[in-house]
Amino acid sequence: MPDALLATALRKTYRAAVALDGVDLRVGAGELVGLLGPNGAGKSTLTKIACGLVRPTSGHVEVLGHPCASLPARARTGYLAELFRFPGWATADEVLLLHQRLARSSGGAAERARLLGLVELTTAAERRVEAMSKGMQQRLGIAQALIGDPGLVLLDEPTSALDPAGRRTVRQLLEGLRERGTAVLLNSHLLSEVELVCDRVVIVDGGRTIAEGAPADLVTAGGVEIETAGGPRRFAQAGREDIPELIAGLVEEGERIYGARVVAGSLEDAYLDLVRGAKP
Repeated sequence: MPDALLATALRKTYRAAVALDGVDLRVGAGELVGLLGPNGAGKSTLTKIACGLVRPTSGHVEVLGHPCASLPARARTGYLAELFRFPGWATADEVLLLHQRLARSSGGAAERARLLGLVELTTAAERRVEAMSKGMQQRLGIAQALIGDPGLVLLDEPTSALDPAGRRTVRQLLEGLRERGTAVLLNSHLLSEVELVCDRVVIVDGGRTIAEGAPADLVTAGGVEIETAGGPRRFAQAGREDIPELIAGLVEEGERIYGARVVAGSLEDAYLDLVRGAKP
């Protein structure tokens, strides 16, 4: 099968501003990839190019083997923008019906009911958008991105307005999409969510890719923390095998020890280190 998304030497400039500067990106079929980076790094521009809303200055992008802006590519792509608005007077069911017509989906009422069930909005099918919370609207937006059973789903900050229960629902939904072979490119600032669900992450900054790999491969250990009578002591470069020696040294210094633990690194720590290291 062709890659769900393949971007090569992708460049986009807006007059003097460089949004993307030669980015390469691959999302395999059925792969869930997190796209990370600070504000202005080029993440949203890359996503909009992938779904055909923005034209690249140079480079090449394919979606499931087709040029990204072509009709076959758009027909297999689902998209949720970071900032979206649905008509306030429309019900959830009417919003999905409109997008079915736009996507030329033949799924009918059964598809709409299934998607509302996936995002836990079954009981809100007849509720108007203006009467929904921001989190409910966000979940409705995810449902519309899945109309037509796309092979690639592009989600730009899909969990930004959700509470912990809503984020868990979205995580389970994403895991279900992966099991069905649907590829997802997830643009998010919630690194803890990305670390939980993504197979691989790509970090961009200044329009360039600065790191990529599985979350576990990017994370480094955070050292050892020992709880003493005087408070916690952190040994950033130590590992589990160093704990007995560290405790012995502290006891020799007269410290009273109450516990010790290996501090697990996080994707957030790795991300911050990489972004800081990329600054000139």
